[in-house]
Amino acid sequence: MAITDFLEKNARLYPNDTALVEINPGLRPSHPITWREYNLIETAPEGRYRREITWRDFDVKANRFANLLLTRGVKKGDKVAILLMNCLEWLPIYFGILKAGALAVPLNYRYTADEIKYCLDLSDSSILVYGPEFIDRIEQIKDQLPDIKSRFFVGNNVPDFADDYNTMVTYCSSLPPAVELSDEDNAAIYFSSGTTGLPKAILHSHKALISSCYTEQNHHSQTKDDVFLCIPPLYHTGAKMHWFGSLLSGSKAVLLRGVTPEWVLRTASDERATIVWLLVPWVQDILDSIDRGDVKLEDYELDQWRLMHVGAQPVPPSLIKRWKSVFPNHDYDTNYGLSESIGPGCVHLGVENIHKVGAIGKAGYLWETKVVNEKGEEVKGDEVGELAIKGPGVMKCYYKNPKATDEILKGEWLYTGDMARIDEDGFIYLVDRKKDVIITGGENLYPVQIEDFLRSHEKIKDVAVIGLPDERLGEIAAAIIAVKEGETLTEDEVIAFCGDMPRYKRPRKYIFADVPRNPTGKIEKPKLREIYCAGRLVEAQTTK
Repeated sequence: MAITDFLEKNARLYPNDTALVEINPGLRPSHPITWREYNLIETAPEGRYRREITWRDFDVKANRFANLLLTRGVKKGDKVAILLMNCLEWLPIYFGILKAGALAVPLNYRYTADEIKYCLDLSDSSILVYGPEFIDRIEQIKDQLPDIKSRFFVGNNVPDFADDYNTMVTYCSSLPPAVELSDEDNAAIYFSSGTTGLPKAILHSHKALISSCYTEQNHHSQTKDDVFLCIPPLYHTGAKMHWFGSLLSGSKAVLLRGVTPEWVLRTASDERATIVWLLVPWVQDILDSIDRGDVKLEDYELDQWRLMHVGAQPVPPSLIKRWKSVFPNHDYDTNYGLSESIGPGCVHLGVENIHKVGAIGKAGYLWETKVVNEKGEEVKGDEVGELAIKGPGVMKCYYKNPKATDEILKGEWLYTGDMARIDEDGFIYLVDRKKDVIITGGENLYPVQIEDFLRSHEKIKDVAVIGLPDERLGEIAAAIIAVKEGETLTEDEVIAFCGDMPRYKRPRKYIFADVPRNPTGKIEKPKLREIYCAGRLVEAQTTK
């Protein structure tokens, strides 16, 4: 069995039902259509561009691209890279690659030209599929990619160094290719976020992808009637593996190209979304917009919205309490995961455990967990140790990097690099990344704990805590604080607020500045360290 079997099942059972919708608020109604052979396109009111595709057309598109790849000499085990923004073409291309027996290699849309080249080389990709947003970057490196045999362009105004995807798939067979697949076959290479240096290539099998379908549906009970609103980027395991619940249930999913509070609420209302996955900054923005009166809940129909879940980073308990005060009828859930474990779900809170907000949960469906010390022994009581996980979604390896593989895989257990503790009820709490622990005067400080405390301040929108070099203490904790729009906050106010925190945990420096996050919501601490730890610390503003 391969994960493509689920798509073919949906095409048989629900051929005329909507599978995917793309909403692009940034396009004008006159924007040219970029998906040929497709007649279910409409321009929604208020300048929002909308496209949709049925399960049958989804499967046909995947078959056509698979057959196109075979005509280009793609063989089982070859690698095909995808460099696209979220769009209606994304998932049919992904499944077309798998149907051809090749490995899908999704690329981060924020990669520079050099990073794109690095990942293409590392993954041994021979085909590249990309969109109009990346023309300039690909043009910079097009002559430095001897292993890329074909470049397919998805969009209008095809550059002269690419082939027209839309035209070419039109003339390919819509029948499934005669390629035998099993769950043990390699399926995809994902890239780590690069928070510890250059991205690593993570190799996954069809078995891992299939397991994530069952884990996701077990956790969130998707049925045919659900509608999943997907906003995070599809190149990341998080968004795609949450969508796998829709794949398994044959239900509709909506890809929203925008994160403003009005767009999120309007799309949830118009498309009758029942499940919405948000990142922490978007949750904050929605609540702040409601508080300011920029959006009014009475303008939207949201009674059908049953589940809001947040992931990809530690979730401040104060934020969820605030959300529940505004949306008391929403179930809340969080999943923990990493690309090495095929994304979210290896640890799961569960909607029935709202009283444990702040925990990431217990071992997810099909998973096992433990927290261990440096000797690999399970810790006792409330001690802090490294979280290790075991399950069918663990990566095969870091592709072409056996040393890094051996550092993270110990037998069947994957060592996450996240420091955690387990409470008396068996719930796991993240303490921090192992590499982010600050050692100040011999004391271990866990930045996540300090960040959670500071985020409870009513004027603070976001915060990141990093260690700065200090001659006497080795390191000191510095808090980079982003203040809510329209608010003023002084250093003295923050110092007074931190009076309720144990003295040794209090930051020694406060910097009022933006907190950079990557597309999946994680704080970009390497970037902050580069700015503030390299002898280029700017004079901190004391007001904003």
